[in-house]
Amino acid sequence: MSEGGVSPVLSVRDLHVSFGSEAGRVEAVRGLSFDVTPSATLAVVGESGSGKSVSALAVLGLLPETAVVRGSVSLSGRELIGLGDKAMSDVRGREISMIFQDPLSSLTPVFSVGAQIVEALQAHQDITRKAATARAVELLDLVGIPDPARRVSAFPHELSGGMRQRVMIAMAIANDPAVIIADEPTTALDVTIQAQILSLLRTARDETGAAMVLITHDLGVVAGTADDVVVMYGGRAVERAAVDPLFAAPRMPYTIGLLGAMPRVDRVSHALTPIPGTPPMLIDPADACQFAPRCPIAVDGCRSGEPALEPVDPPGRPGTPEHLAACIRSAEISVEGTIDGSPVFGVPDIQEDDRGEVGSGARPVVLSVTGLRKEFALTTGLLRRRVGTVRAVDGVSFDIRQGETLAIVGESGSGKSTTLLEVMDFAQPSGVVRIAGTDPAELSRRGARVLRRDLSIVFQDPSEALDPRFTAFDIVAEPLRALGLSRGDTAERVTGLLRRVGLDPAHADRYPSAFSGGQRQRLAIARALATDPKLIILDEPLSALDVSVQADIVNLIRRLQADGNVSYLVVAHDLSVVRHMADRVAVMYLGRFVETGPTAAVFDDPAHPYTQALLSAVPVPDPRVERARTPIVLRGEQPSPSAEISGCAFAGRCPLYLTLGESEQGRCRGEVPDLRTSATDQQAACHFSERMPVSREVS
Repeated sequence: MSEGGVSPVLSVRDLHVSFGSEAGRVEAVRGLSFDVTPSATLAVVGESGSGKSVSALAVLGLLPETAVVRGSVSLSGRELIGLGDKAMSDVRGREISMIFQDPLSSLTPVFSVGAQIVEALQAHQDITRKAATARAVELLDLVGIPDPARRVSAFPHELSGGMRQRVMIAMAIANDPAVIIADEPTTALDVTIQAQILSLLRTARDETGAAMVLITHDLGVVAGTADDVVVMYGGRAVERAAVDPLFAAPRMPYTIGLLGAMPRVDRVSHALTPIPGTPPMLIDPADACQFAPRCPIAVDGCRSGEPALEPVDPPGRPGTPEHLAACIRSAEISVEGTIDGSPVFGVPDIQEDDRGEVGSGARPVVLSVTGLRKEFALTTGLLRRRVGTVRAVDGVSFDIRQGETLAIVGESGSGKSTTLLEVMDFAQPSGVVRIAGTDPAELSRRGARVLRRDLSIVFQDPSEALDPRFTAFDIVAEPLRALGLSRGDTAERVTGLLRRVGLDPAHADRYPSAFSGGQRQRLAIARALATDPKLIILDEPLSALDVSVQADIVNLIRRLQADGNVSYLVVAHDLSVVRHMADRVAVMYLGRFVETGPTAAVFDDPAHPYTQALLSAVPVPDPRVERARTPIVLRGEQPSPSAEISGCAFAGRCPLYLTLGESEQGRCRGEVPDLRTSATDQQAACHFSERMPVSREVS
């Protein structure tokens, strides 16, 4: 996929990787081919298990000895497959470097970050330790770490997640490699830090001239970063094209499904289009299209042989040889993603509730919170001497009405999850929390236990939240048994709950390990519904799921709300998902709400600089739109909740603050802003919100 006659620096041809297992031979990668040219970025996308990361590890020679690798990996004309460990060690870090998904597990905890950069330099260059240390300081400064001369002596656990990822990038570019492989480099980061890291990766690529292979599940990141895209499914490439034609006219149903499942921060669709089913196991795969069991337009020919990756000619567009798709019906798919006049993936029918009544206050209040606070003592030494106070939540107030969804958003450490846990814990003093008009602080232990039936919670990772020793039946039945239901009533209720969340009651005797990630989250939701609660708390319920599964769960949550009167209190870091499922949103910063209001009003016209920065940093899965946007990159990171801050806590990072006069800046530094209500029912805690630039929804 080279352009203008530029020779590829990395060329992969017919790559195969297989592993042995008790069930048989797993064909993890099956005939993958691609090229990457200098200063270009190739994105590799697909669901978990599609073979993305295994392909990258095969290129680097980092797979275990039990793996069988066949094919060709050529780096600037040099064949890498078959090289010994010593020869590959010379290549890794010098000619090819890798940025891993989790920097905390990738960095050695017992060495300072500077020592690890020095080691990477001295392993491939004839350089003294003094010179290498000086170079390490320069690299840390280059990747935007403040006070690099001091941070060079810091250990990984002393740095934030964003800073650790910056250290990984510094190590990756230390020896000016020809190729940089980035494996989900922004997955665990806040959206504001993600924007900084993506900008830094682009700078690193431009400064070094390196080719970049970006492995990611986020199509918004792909739209704004990649030049070319490889879509993987079932261990092989099923579509390959330049980024613009792939997003504008995808020709493989799987790609169409991935794009349809992505929520967008700049607009709201009626319903997301999930991809049904689960990816194949790839143990002795049949000679057939691996996507056929999940494909809505599959025909008999799809199952009689695996389609080759061949050039396609989109209707109404001149043919381009670099656009390839592995689908026998690709020529029938229009530019609009339809076949025979109908969408390839039909839009799920979700009955919409009357949201006007929710916002007007006509429905009863399910949860009311007034001035909620939570502080933790900061101690040191063997005697646990108190040296400070961590103000995790600092006086937040909100309410949720019947059938309504309120989302709390903000960076890590802002106090979102602590707010949820305080609502669930019933430990706040009298007058702070009221559930359906009842104050849990005024109840006896027995009364509080009865009130808990009105609340339930769904956690972030269903694998850890569900007891692995319980069957699906027992997981859902446990709260029903606690209510004293008979065995017959419990069995009937469990069967109905499993059907309600889209699970087959015939699988009730299975353990959580036998279900996919999306099915486990459905099981967790069924358990949350067991006591017929008035309010369900969702703590990052989608972050551990593939985008196709996320769409399915989002549609399920909305369908359950439309069918009943359940309310949701949601914490989520994905603002695109929040826009799609929330009626109102509260933006939290350092323990306080800085903006609240109807979701459409807040997203289309944010009234606080922090909200505007958050929204501008969310990638949009459309290359044309994404290239036209300019993210607001915030300086530094959120201050510590234990810091003594007078005035506005956001002033040190605020882009609006820099445009103000000296007296106005003094007001920001010395006076804490209160939430003020605007004509659109928004509230913003900013002294000068009227100075905010008018935002416009991108379309």
